Amino acid sequence: MLKTLQQILKTGIVTEAPPVPADELRVREALESRIREVLGRALCIREVDAGSCNGCELEIHALGNPIYSIESLGIRFVASPRHADLLLVTGPVSRHMELALRRTYDATPDPKLVVAVGDCGACGGIFGSSYASCGAVSNVIPVDVVVPGCPPSPTRILAGILAAISKSAP
Repeated sequence: MLKTLQQILKTGIVTEAPPVPADELRVREALESRIREVLGRALCIREVDAGSCNGCELEIHALGNPIYSIESLGIRFVASPRHADLLLVTGPVSRHMELALRRTYDATPDPKLVVAVGDCGACGGIFGSSYASCGAVSNVIPVDVVVPGCPPSPTRILAGILAAISKSAP
């Protein structure tokens, strides 16, 4: 036994260096620390589908899987805009959702943040403005951050949330 311990001490640690963290993890760590710094608690998000094709919703739902696990970052989705700090809006705003989106925005307590997700939320996408669509989310309510893409990746959505929180910090 003594001989084995001497050999271990003589040889030392023989492992390789840990891998460099991926970019996704850096965004994740920055977001977690920023949320705690700015809010001091969990970030509550109300997601509003204003007329999208559901492509962006699939990417938003991916945020809850074990890879991104936004619950562990202190981000949670809430059912009521009255409990929300941030509105995550997808799709071009259809005329039928215009009033509902305004009411949701008005029901969200100040200070509120709005993130428009996807090309449709940014500029109306392939739908644009028409008799059935108001176009971009910014045509209906004020938008703080736009996350482009059709659909944007979960990492880009997280980066957009981080940008919104960073803009709102004192």
